[in-house]
Amino acid sequence: MKKTLILLGPTGVGKTAASLLLAQHLQTEIISSDSMQIYRGMDIGTAKPTRAEQSLVHHHMIDVADPWEHYSTGTYIATVAPLMERLHAEGKTPLVVGGTGLYLKAMTRGIFKGPGANAILRADLQESERKSPGILYRRLQELDPPAASRIMPNDHRRIIRALEVCLSGDATMSDMQHNATEPLPYAFVRVGLARERAELYRMIDRRVDLMMQQGLLDEAKNVLEAIRSNTGQGMSGADVQSAGHRSLPSLQAIGYKELISHFQGELPLRAAIELIKQRSRNYAKRQLTWFRRQEPDATWVDITGMMDPEPIFRKVLSALRGAIG
Repeated sequence: MKKTLILLGPTGVGKTAASLLLAQHLQTEIISSDSMQIYRGMDIGTAKPTRAEQSLVHHHMIDVADPWEHYSTGTYIATVAPLMERLHAEGKTPLVVGGTGLYLKAMTRGIFKGPGANAILRADLQESERKSPGILYRRLQELDPPAASRIMPNDHRRIIRALEVCLSGDATMSDMQHNATEPLPYAFVRVGLARERAELYRMIDRRVDLMMQQGLLDEAKNVLEAIRSNTGQGMSGADVQSAGHRSLPSLQAIGYKELISHFQGELPLRAAIELIKQRSRNYAKRQLTWFRRQEPDATWVDITGMMDPEPIFRKVLSALRGAIG
């Protein structure tokens, strides 16, 4: 079976620099599996590879949607599948790089085909939650207990989707997941990058500071303005913020939602920056938990203390020895 490489790991661990060297060594192309790097104009806050880095290696699945659009996992897989087939036909081993667990799971295990998005139903559900916080999770527990057991009570986006499936289709999400689509037909070789937790957190904090120096504040303003210009008629900034946090995946991105709260006068800038750091650290912790559980076949490479991408690349290559031709 044809092989596909996956370089995974938590945010801020150092995947990008190592992946560039690995892709050049293998003479292949990179497929991003980052659910926020797909959005145009969201460069600094998503740590998107720079133009110079993208010029070194051909990257795919970056800048493929606008921030006011909904981009589903199904759309991602439908785009990636023929791309991987083409790379294999050219004699290249695709290199998937990123940390969005759902994209990786859909690639390696398949996804279920549920009903399409129902904007009216979603708005009704959101309004119910606004009036009675917690009601949606309780309702999901009644309609689909297995799904509720896998979703955190404050994960409103996934709760709403699970309820949407229950209320729009003829079966629950749990039932539909038994009829999931097939995984992509490749032998996936997974390598994960890991660091000692305290070091990773320090690196994340420094990266947030660097993002602010690079202009994240202005970038967030531009993203908000683009959304305001392309959604609704005369929608106010507060309305965009409220609607976006509930429905727009782009505004779920850490860094943007905190700064938008600052723009709305809800947070001082320093508090918003500290919240970005805290949520980024929490996200990295959740990613590691997800990977350990969902990717048990991954080979983990400890790169604690290593900042130069060259030795990281060499260590990854050593871990791959025998797994690739």
